Amino acid sequence: MSAGTDHTPQAPRSFVQKVMRGAAFTSGGFVLSQGLRFASNLILARLLFPEAFGLMALMAMVLTGLTMLSDTGVPQSIMQHKRGDDPDFLNTAWTLNLMRGVFLWLVACALAWPAAWLYEAPELMWILPLGGLSLIMLGAAPTRVFSAQRHLQLGRIMGIELASQAIGIVVMVTLAWIYQTYWALVAGVLVTGAAKLLMEWSLLAGTRNRLAWDKAAGNELLRFGGWIMLSSAFGFVLLQGDRAILGVFLTVEKLGIYNIAYFLAFFPVLMAHTMMSKLLIPSYREAFAGQNGEHDRKIRRMRMGLTGAVMVLLSIMALIGPGLIDLLYDDRYAEAGPIIVMISCAQMLSLIMLTYDQAALARGDSQRFFRVVAIRAVVQTACFLAGAALLGLPGALLGQAIAAVLVYPAVAALARHTGVWDKRHDALYTALALLPIAAALNLHWDKIAPLLP
Repeated sequence: MSAGTDHTPQAPRSFVQKVMRGAAFTSGGFVLSQGLRFASNLILARLLFPEAFGLMALMAMVLTGLTMLSDTGVPQSIMQHKRGDDPDFLNTAWTLNLMRGVFLWLVACALAWPAAWLYEAPELMWILPLGGLSLIMLGAAPTRVFSAQRHLQLGRIMGIELASQAIGIVVMVTLAWIYQTYWALVAGVLVTGAAKLLMEWSLLAGTRNRLAWDKAAGNELLRFGGWIMLSSAFGFVLLQGDRAILGVFLTVEKLGIYNIAYFLAFFPVLMAHTMMSKLLIPSYREAFAGQNGEHDRKIRRMRMGLTGAVMVLLSIMALIGPGLIDLLYDDRYAEAGPIIVMISCAQMLSLIMLTYDQAALARGDSQRFFRVVAIRAVVQTACFLAGAALLGLPGALLGQAIAAVLVYPAVAALARHTGVWDKRHDALYTALALLPIAAALNLHWDKIAPLLP
């Protein structure tokens, strides 16, 4: 009897330890990854030219759009489904992902000419088909990657991501130094993808995938993934819609400057997205399965800490953005400074809602998740376009901030339905966000005003 009594409380603590260990690996790996990317960005900004970053932003936007518009939800399915460790389920998921990768590459080839015409960038005729090969590599990734995420075994995955990124950066910088061409950036993308795929297949333990199709597993994946696909289509609008729209109105050079600013300003939010995708679905799944109050309290504390950390980083970027650009970049990139301020301020209100949607996916409720993402995408796009028409780029980013306020009731309703709404968290960080926003806009208004039409 005592053995049973001793064993019962250990399970929650063991799981919490796995969550904390996973959080350490994810946050530490993210910081190292962004550090590598930032260092390479500084070097490449001196070796290349703003147009090169604009072309890469357009390529990334198209490829990301294809990936999100066809998202079958395989990672989320494996992380939350009861058959997530079944080899038949995993092989079916891998087959589905591989077919999707090949199909997406063919679509990227077909879109090369229309994209080159729309954005007046003939280089895309060749960049998209070659860069699109990374989509096949992404589809061929073994499911053991997602199995490791399911069980919060994230150390080796993060090591592989960092190693492949470092290899790609070395290739990218070397080719840029020798040839001073945007092709160095394309080559870096392909080398990074190939190195990552090779290490995932050779260094991760688990099911060795093969082509197979289990009808029941396929039906489950497609049912769950159908709503994920629709959600990702609107998610693309949320995450990439700004560049898709601005690419039409800005020159490739100006888009490259915007992309530099976006990378620096958005990295705190990207860190939150990365941690959520790897930690929150397993955490919510465990809490829902056991209806454990202690798990719920720990998840709430984790959300409080994550939101607070990211808001501090956004506040710092909003306050030092122009000075940081002046210190690290030459005069060609000066406009990136006030753009950093505006992006950071716009993201602070959106940050409050970031951690809610994963709870719906952990419950397998991809349909309700889709509805909320669709509402957010429609409202944000409308506000972005209206703001751009009235006040140019500053107005567009102001529109994003207004959209975050308008869609909050729908997000809160989703959180209440899944039982994770935390009104104290939301009220506290909404109030706290107003202080750095006011301070940053007051401090840097002389640099923002010239960007108004």
